Amino acid sequence: MKAMIVEPSRELALAEVPEPAPGPGQALVEVEAIGVGYVDVMARRGDDAHFPGVGSVLGLEVVGRVRAASGVAEELVGKRVLALPDSGGYAERVAADADRLLPAPEGADPVEVVALGLNALVAEGALHRTGLAAGERVLVRGASGGIGVLATQIAHARGAEITAVTSSPEKAERLRTLGAAKVIDRTRADRPEDTYDVVVDTVAGPQVGEYLQLLRPNGRYVLCGGAGGVPGSEVFDLLLRDFHRSPTLLAFSLMSVAPAGRRRSWDRVVELFADGRLSAVLDTTFPLTQAATALRRVESGTSFGKVVLLQG
Repeated sequence: MKAMIVEPSRELALAEVPEPAPGPGQALVEVEAIGVGYVDVMARRGDDAHFPGVGSVLGLEVVGRVRAASGVAEELVGKRVLALPDSGGYAERVAADADRLLPAPEGADPVEVVALGLNALVAEGALHRTGLAAGERVLVRGASGGIGVLATQIAHARGAEITAVTSSPEKAERLRTLGAAKVIDRTRADRPEDTYDVVVDTVAGPQVGEYLQLLRPNGRYVLCGGAGGVPGSEVFDLLLRDFHRSPTLLAFSLMSVAPAGRRRSWDRVVELFADGRLSAVLDTTFPLTQAATALRRVESGTSFGKVVLLQG
């Protein structure tokens, strides 16, 4: 089969590779659509310790039909699923554990499903972890990215008041249509004027301390992305300084969520999608052979929503 492998130069190249054989409790998925995320950018660069490395295939989320299965996954044969393999998604077929397969919403297009995909699970899981309640104020940093556009919608659907941080007037207007009550354009040096019960940060980097100071008493700050790099050590100084306000700083990764928790989160995502309170936000589609271009699109920070690869 064809797949995009990472070469020693860290560039991507189309190659013929052996078709994966599903082991016990695994399924072979015929790939229709592939999600492209910043984690793929980091893996290509060699900045992701969990990626197998040079000669391997990127890709942590695909949508397709189960072609073959072994053991507990046999009942899924012929069904369309969101598959979350450990790697290998930039290919025509991929093997994934049965407990990493989630049913596609009835009637949904594969592109829509993967545009929800990992990003919706991270956004929903992060907000669920904070215990978000209706009426609370939420700031979403990196709101125009794949996770951010979904966190904005999910928090709005839960009855929160959303302030979105983005990088252009055009993106700001689109975020308002997704439920943001206020938008901050970081390229114009706009500053938040409010304080917040919850901050959802998909960026991290040296500005974490600035945003951490915007928490209300008993506020919760959740890091669920790291495109901006590692925060400075002053974050811990701020936590101690504001100890009397009981701030919470937590990091959320989907890798820490057990299969049952992942399924419950997906069920909540699908419910919001089915009743129209959550929409898949697509930026651009590229053929699999243009995976390098898709990665550059994500890395540039100019995308709004999800970048998706398609077969053919």
